[in-house]
Amino acid sequence: MKRIQRVAGAVVGSAVGDALGGPFEFGPPGAFSARFPEPGAGGEMSGGGGWDPGEATDDTQMAVLVAESLLERGGLDLPDVFARFQRWAAADPKDIGLQTEDVLTNGMPWDLAAAIHFQVNRRAAGNGSLMRASTSAVHFAPAGREATMDAARRIAALTHGDRAAWEGTAVFHELVRVALENTDPLAALPDILAHVHPDHRGRYATVLAPGWHPDQAAEFNGAVWPCLGSAVWALRTTSGFEDAIRAAIDLGGDTDTVAAVTGGLAGAYYGLDAIPARWTRPLHVPLPGFGGRVLRLADLLGLADRLGAGPAVVPSGPCADTP
Repeated sequence: MKRIQRVAGAVVGSAVGDALGGPFEFGPPGAFSARFPEPGAGGEMSGGGGWDPGEATDDTQMAVLVAESLLERGGLDLPDVFARFQRWAAADPKDIGLQTEDVLTNGMPWDLAAAIHFQVNRRAAGNGSLMRASTSAVHFAPAGREATMDAARRIAALTHGDRAAWEGTAVFHELVRVALENTDPLAALPDILAHVHPDHRGRYATVLAPGWHPDQAAEFNGAVWPCLGSAVWALRTTSGFEDAIRAAIDLGGDTDTVAAVTGGLAGAYYGLDAIPARWTRPLHVPLPGFGGRVLRLADLLGLADRLGAGPAVVPSGPCADTP
């Protein structure tokens, strides 16, 4: 399989998982299969819960904003990414995480807003940085493990002051990089975990272990580590893109994000051709605050193609520390 097929699979797969999972957010386990009991029968992109059929949520909207900043700025410009997030948040998107909204609207500068939020609330390990990481993951993959994990931490830190969120996003970046290299990302997990910050390595080792099941999670899957663990579990216990997405959504809870993360991993692993066309045809990504733009499949494929060329500038600076 050509690398570009995996790159496109990661970007489109994450958006597809997001759009499929959105209508089931905060619902009970098994709701997706109860509504669509026959795999492959069609009709799954039917919308609901305030979402139109095929409409991607804030997960993909923010991923697109990251992608466009990377491409237009010729590298990682953190103040620019933050400004785009702020512009989007001010346009009243249909959905935005409470923590992300507070950070983007608290009036603090880009390099302090998340840290101050964390100092005040002491809780900032949500999955909101992980959900948007598909585009940055494919972009920084050609730069290698250290660079892609570093970039993940720095982008995550824009909205999440808890290092747990940085490390989960870094693991996702590296899993995607390994998959794009036509290597089994699950087999690479022990080595990846060795590059997680020691303060958080044990927590991630638990949820990424082969025997772990999402039922064992001690926290809601809106937290970053059970969200990532659930996505890896869905990839590990199924044999195709469609089955992985169904398994992820059927977990219930934060279904759009768990399915978006699963879709990014499964898309990188199985490639674009494994994603059913009935799921990609109605896919669309509104961008509140950006002139009424709506991206569709061709736009996402164009983004993926440009992102896959890799970074013009390898990131450096604050939040670049590694264990």
